[in-house]
Amino acid sequence: MPLPYSAPKRVLTVAPMPPEKLAYALARYSRSPDSIRHSLDWVRTHDSAKFLESFYFQYGHASIADLGHVTICFEGVSELAATEIEDEQLWDGQARSSRYQDFSKAEAILPPEFTAHEARLYATSTEALLNAYRDVQRRMQAFLEDSLPRPDDMKPDAYRRNLTARAFDVARYLLPFGIPTGVGQVTSIRTLEKQVRRLLASEFQELREIANELVQACALPPDCGLEASAAEAIAPTLARHADADERATHLRADLTEWAKDHLPAPIEESPKSVDLTQPSDPLADICATLLFPVTDRSYRELYECARSWPIARKKDLLDLATGGSKRRGELPRQFRGAPYVFDFVMDIGAYRDMHRHRRCQQLRQQYTHKLGYETPAAVAQCGAEQVFADALRHANAAIEKLPQPGAQYLLPLAARSRFLFKMDFAEVDYISRLRSGVKGHFSYRKIAWEMKQALEQQDPVLGALIEATPPWIEDPLKR
Repeated sequence: MPLPYSAPKRVLTVAPMPPEKLAYALARYSRSPDSIRHSLDWVRTHDSAKFLESFYFQYGHASIADLGHVTICFEGVSELAATEIEDEQLWDGQARSSRYQDFSKAEAILPPEFTAHEARLYATSTEALLNAYRDVQRRMQAFLEDSLPRPDDMKPDAYRRNLTARAFDVARYLLPFGIPTGVGQVTSIRTLEKQVRRLLASEFQELREIANELVQACALPPDCGLEASAAEAIAPTLARHADADERATHLRADLTEWAKDHLPAPIEESPKSVDLTQPSDPLADICATLLFPVTDRSYRELYECARSWPIARKKDLLDLATGGSKRRGELPRQFRGAPYVFDFVMDIGAYRDMHRHRRCQQLRQQYTHKLGYETPAAVAQCGAEQVFADALRHANAAIEKLPQPGAQYLLPLAARSRFLFKMDFAEVDYISRLRSGVKGHFSYRKIAWEMKQALEQQDPVLGALIEATPPWIEDPLKR
């Protein structure tokens, strides 16, 4: 009697392995007729580092490094550093939320660049901001408890938790950008390499130091969750080859100098919180995007300026950005386009939340206090107007006395800066719909709603498809 037919198993799961060995196993699997079981047995007895040295770092098969993933946490880093750490498009992770956690007992990270005198001014100023943060949080909590009685069907713990989160929504505007936080990330080795190289070239010393610690960590076994197989280093080959992205550093300096030499006097204009452009000239779009991070001008001004240039000037800028005929490697992110270009002027706190949307191209100008500060309406409602205004005024005065880089650590999250987001319609729809919901922070809710309004003005049909929630529709007890 024949045995019952048993179909071969088509889905096989793989146990956790050191990232480089996993990358080696999957790369070998794709390059041989062997089963994954055989490939796993093979890599356990062969040197993955030698393989990666040959095929990744020498031959440039970067896709191999996409196959190994590593979990890394950054503890006690500044909010500024966390923002820069997360600035990778192919990145998964989360940071501590300023909407749900109390930062009142934290002590701001001291920028390593400061002298002793500058450090004292910074410490005094950040403590003043944190005192105001505590005061505003208490006032807002009391105001919400008085004005929003607990519904009968809501448990007391949930009620207080929701009100506390709403109070933090207001108080967080006064947190300095140097406030410490934590970030957990899961990335491929390939993304990790790009991250390391980018951070090693950062203008901020804290980030350069973090990058060096990251390199050292990759050369060692994991610190947490140790198991029997954890004696191996995380990504030793990466650790041997990581170096600073000097090309990006030189490019920024060259573009800054080019902008000084070629751009006309800036146009005096009041910045819009949301300005949508649909560029029809791809070459002018690239030129404007290249210059956006190294100036304090709007994208629209740069784009219209670039459109008027002769081809020779545009080509001159492109040659500068690419290295001309000597170009090597991937083009900078400024060359990536999309049909919708949003120029945002928003507070840093809102940017921290909007920054999570990675299905778009993002660029920023220097974090600054020169575009003013966002003041939520709730500050006046809870009687904290004077406390809030005094805290911002004192921080502003101290920022003027501190050097760059470094002064940015004192910027309150209320400080407005300029950011560029390029995306397709699906992402406009997603961000507008998600971020305008009543559970969201009122700062980015306003931005998300204005995104829909801006698109609806330019394309009524597509704009009408977006189901965004107007910011005046509120439910403070809903999270």
